[in-house]
Amino acid sequence: MLESNKERINTAIKEKACSSIVIKPNQVGTISEVLSLIDLAKKNKLSYIFSDRSGETNDAFVADFAVAMQADFVKFGAPCRGERVAKYNRLWEIEKEGII
Repeated sequence: MLESNKERINTAIKEKACSSIVIKPNQVGTISEVLSLIDLAKKNKLSYIFSDRSGETNDAFVADFAVAMQADFVKFGAPCRGERVAKYNRLWEIEKEGII
């Protein structure tokens, strides 16, 4: 519904229509825009969920980014395809390193 769109998120906040937002970094466009969405979520006491998009690659950067930004949740889909498993494996590696 909100599609990581700041204008739509602001409208939803004003109407008290949501309690969390989904952030898809590759849909947002830039790191600074993602940081802006996170700041907006925190200021309005919304949880934020990092997600990937369908048709992703095996690159697991979004998992590292979600941990670094202290995302409340991640949404990578069922661990049934290589690109999804790569992201969950990266979260597991981060956990084993004692970072989270």
